[in-house]
Amino acid sequence: MGGESTTRTAPRSGGTNTGPVGSRTGQRLSGLAVALGLVLFLGGFAWGAVVYRPYTVPTSSMAPTIDAGNRVLAQRVDGGDIRRGDVVVFTDKTWVSNAPVVKRVVAVGGDTVACCTDGKLTVNGKQIDEPYLPAGSAAEWKTIPSVTVPEGRLFLLGDERQGSLDSSAHLTDAASGTVARSAVTARVDAVVWPMNGMLKEPTGFEKLGALSSQGPLRTITILIVAGAVLVLGGGAYGPVAKLLSRGRSRTRTEPVGAR
Repeated sequence: MGGESTTRTAPRSGGTNTGPVGSRTGQRLSGLAVALGLVLFLGGFAWGAVVYRPYTVPTSSMAPTIDAGNRVLAQRVDGGDIRRGDVVVFTDKTWVSNAPVVKRVVAVGGDTVACCTDGKLTVNGKQIDEPYLPAGSAAEWKTIPSVTVPEGRLFLLGDERQGSLDSSAHLTDAASGTVARSAVTARVDAVVWPMNGMLKEPTGFEKLGALSSQGPLRTITILIVAGAVLVLGGGAYGPVAKLLSRGRSRTRTEPVGAR
């Protein structure tokens, strides 16, 4: 008696596979990626926590570089490393009691600063280009007689010259408005909220000497982002391999009857 057979397909295992999915090499690489990613991610955050401090700037005296309410990251530095053009965080009780102040250093010990010549700040007789000032603004909002900065001290101004209570407002103090280098606790690298990014280099001061190098914030950010990508990529290997294995699963045939 003749007959014909029909077939049906079924997974080779005959059931659900709950073991690891993917090749052994792939599993090892994904585990390595997750481990390395965690090291980079957590290491970047740890490095940033050691090197940087966050501050909220309460006034608009540094606008438009830093607006009122902006959150900044400032690198912990020694006051002796500060150079012209740096935006720094310092404390001085003759300025503000028990609160940090953020201003821009325009002259250091031994410099002679004055304002203004042709509408520009002068340091050691050289006119300084200040593109960070508010658009349409000029440095001559501040009238500063010739001041020679004592060694070990700094002369600081706000970028919003008209309303900033800075060194020009303390010229009658015993220190002629200057602040000790030792009062500086940090140098601002970036505005992080809103995300305006790294501060621009104060290139107008290059004619007077080298500028400060930017801190490691970019490197730290790269480490954190790379770590996050590795963790997510390594963690996704299992689910992706499982989806691919379903599409390529082998089938077998078996007789289901004859007639």
